[in-house]
Amino acid sequence: MCHVGLRVDVDTLRGTRIGVPNLVDILARHQIRASFFFSVGPDNMGRHLRRLMRPAFLLKMFRTRAVSLYGWDILLRGTLWPGAVIGKRCSGPIRQVMEAGHEVGLHAWDHHRWQTAIEKMDKAEIIADIRKGLELLTDILGHAPECFAAPAWRVTPEALLALEQFPFRFESDCRGRSLFYPLINNRPSRHVQVPTTLPTYEELVGRQCTPKTYNDQLLNMIRPDQLNVLTIHAEVEGGACLELFRDFLFKAQQRDIAFAPLGEILRETGKAEKSRMVRGTLAGRDGWVACQDGTDSMQIHDKVSKR
Repeated sequence: MCHVGLRVDVDTLRGTRIGVPNLVDILARHQIRASFFFSVGPDNMGRHLRRLMRPAFLLKMFRTRAVSLYGWDILLRGTLWPGAVIGKRCSGPIRQVMEAGHEVGLHAWDHHRWQTAIEKMDKAEIIADIRKGLELLTDILGHAPECFAAPAWRVTPEALLALEQFPFRFESDCRGRSLFYPLINNRPSRHVQVPTTLPTYEELVGRQCTPKTYNDQLLNMIRPDQLNVLTIHAEVEGGACLELFRDFLFKAQQRDIAFAPLGEILRETGKAEKSRMVRGTLAGRDGWVACQDGTDSMQIHDKVSKR
């Protein structure tokens, strides 16, 4: 049997309100537990439309048919009116995830701010942002979450240092190939990384496959001799692609592929190496992402961790 860590990113109000209950239901039917990472602060994701001036982002919008995939309410959220605080509006679906037995972690306070401004934020600003998200999510769950996943796989040396101030058991901040401790100032971080190793829907569709061939393409990338961690999004697989995801789980079961929360993958795999975290680009994704040094398919162009 081949095991896959299943990470669910929840970035928006709509994803929390609609996508999360849909995914909780379908995962329960397949007796699958996953790791859900919640953005709990203001939903300002519509501000990404400013990036339409960038050709790569505009191409991605057309390639993935973003309007039909996400809906106008997500694409305009936080532009024409102030973004709603997700955790205050959707505490019920977040608690539903915990009560269903899934692992729950923090994704962000303000997903858009982290994704677009993390390079400009100093350690104190980052700590303040994480603390706001952590306090609200703790209030919702009744206990502190044990893990963190950086929005859009973007972290800086300052962010890694800031995250060390919190008692997370692990983080999932980057793309990579194995469990590892990122080096910061020539010493390993306190927190082990469980990186995403497999591509997302938007990275494959329109480039290497169509929606009809996507599931087979992705399943063929899962191998028993490697770390397999898949990230899905509540707004995509829990929304417009729900039936596609249902078919994916059915086909995975036929191939004897099992899914587990990232914390369980960490416990079962155990050994983690020490590695630099670097900045790179990934085909099908706009802008840079943090990645484990030596990761296949990444074009490395800058450092994230200080030597």
